[in-house]
Amino acid sequence: MCGIVGFVNDDKNKNKIIKKMADRIKHRGPDAEGFYTDDKVALGHRRLSIIDISAGIQPMYNETEDVVVIFNGEIYNFLELKEELIKLGHKFKTNSDTEVLVHGYEEWDGELSKKLRGMFAFAIWDKKKNLLFCARDHFGIKPLYYYENKGTFMFASEIKAFLEHPDFEKKLNKDILGSFLTFSFTPTTETFFEGVKRLDAGHNLFYKDGKLEIKRYFDIEFKEKDKTFQKNVLEIENIMKDSVDKHLISDVEVGSFLSSGIDSSYIVSLANPDKTYTVGYDIEKYNEIHYAEDLANKLNIQNISKNIDKKEYLDIVPKIMYHMDEPFCDPASIALYFLSELARKDVKVVLSGEGADEFFAGYNTYRECVDMAFYNKIPYFLRHFVSIILKHLPEFRGRNFLVRRGEKLEDNYIGMNRIFSDQECKKVLAFDNPINNKDITKDVYEKFKDKSEIIKMQAIDINFWLVKDILHKADRMTMANSLELRVPFIDKEVFKVASSLTIDKKVSKENTKLALREAARKVIPNESYKKKKLGFPVPLRKWLSEDDYYLEVEKTFKQDFVKEFFNQDYALKLLNKCRKNEGVTYKKVWALYTFIKWYEVFFLDRYDFV
Repeated sequence: MCGIVGFVNDDKNKNKIIKKMADRIKHRGPDAEGFYTDDKVALGHRRLSIIDISAGIQPMYNETEDVVVIFNGEIYNFLELKEELIKLGHKFKTNSDTEVLVHGYEEWDGELSKKLRGMFAFAIWDKKKNLLFCARDHFGIKPLYYYENKGTFMFASEIKAFLEHPDFEKKLNKDILGSFLTFSFTPTTETFFEGVKRLDAGHNLFYKDGKLEIKRYFDIEFKEKDKTFQKNVLEIENIMKDSVDKHLISDVEVGSFLSSGIDSSYIVSLANPDKTYTVGYDIEKYNEIHYAEDLANKLNIQNISKNIDKKEYLDIVPKIMYHMDEPFCDPASIALYFLSELARKDVKVVLSGEGADEFFAGYNTYRECVDMAFYNKIPYFLRHFVSIILKHLPEFRGRNFLVRRGEKLEDNYIGMNRIFSDQECKKVLAFDNPINNKDITKDVYEKFKDKSEIIKMQAIDINFWLVKDILHKADRMTMANSLELRVPFIDKEVFKVASSLTIDKKVSKENTKLALREAARKVIPNESYKKKKLGFPVPLRKWLSEDDYYLEVEKTFKQDFVKEFFNQDYALKLLNKCRKNEGVTYKKVWALYTFIKWYEVFFLDRYDFV
């Protein structure tokens, strides 16, 4: 795993700038560095050595050195592609997967991305064509950002690398603040830095002679095939074993994260690593360590764990915001940082269970379409009337369900972790929100308009929640600790199987991920395969009702600059509800708090993590 940076312009002083940009993301690759510059381009690479440690140095070139590549990720089918390219006459110097990109580009040009199986963000400079070609993997496991200003086009694995370029102008894009408060992450290709854009998953980027072109090479499709339950289970068994085997390819030891749930338990049971890692808290309700230890003991492997205390959790928030690059309010991200820090003491590579819920329909919300189907039989105008009334009432158990089921899915569902409603955004923001959240999701809904509600929800969650929350935090928190994370569920071949399942193989009144659970049951030696979705539990609600957290957040909310963004009285009202445990307001308070801390890091320069 690595970090990549680069820029295209006619300036002569490229070497010093590209070095500073690469150094800014040294945490992504502390083992080595490499650079390429000419009169048009500068490329920089920071390396975390995993495969072909001695020979896989980047940048890497073709035989005539007119094609140059820098690459972040792993290509799991590189041996098959290498064999194909050798038959086509290409000659290889190394055993690294990176070299497949060089010769693959020579053979297939921009079609290369479609052939790859893995996680990747890469940049290829074609010297003959004066063409920069970049790509991001099918599901966005690895990040890539770009920015253009003053005749310079630049790209990087993390936005913070742009801060080292003299042509970068750091300006806040506050237009997307309302969308952040609603989605709980940045849901757009735009970012909180004006002009900086995210290359979306499954897209290629071409830059030539000052012209930028973005092309999609992959999009998700659901092609349901009515097979027997046993046939589906067998297909899942086979593809998951194949995927895990490929994700274990490494010249260094591979460990695994392990929680109490089915997803990581299935991965660990298939991979059988020597070491697994778990974090918890000293509050039993939020502690999964004993579940993880039980599985590890049954598999006769080691489980290494850590309890996170509430002071270190709060103290590290500014550092988390620095590594995230953008405001990020998912409480699990901080736990993931400590988990990654724990694992990095022993290993460079870990497996994890992200993606199973989105691919195989694991969220409890999906069950509403089945076990609450009776409510949908009530005429829509009545359900809609109830929804309108309840939107203006305080929260209570069942309120959110009645609000959701009284609206069309396209008008209400934006993903798994909605924080603020549109009405609440108007109350808390100190300015008018210029973005309609429905405009963000409408293309996905249009594509899947003829599909079931569950598939529509999966499509939204894969395109937004998975890519822009789950995978964002997974990459940033592991890379902050120079640790490579591999996610065997998030694989294009696994998705082919998952997307072919009919609804009755995914969700019932009793449970979710039905076919996946049956496949997992055959290899997991305890009852983790039965467990319902818990997420990554954090005792944030409890902590925000206690004096130390309450006073810290209150002090943060009362700062003068906060008035530019938020209605302070309303924000403090939400905080007081947290203290009194009135309603589910802690996520809203945390969203406001993390934005303010992020702003302090990047725009008030109150912290120095360089």
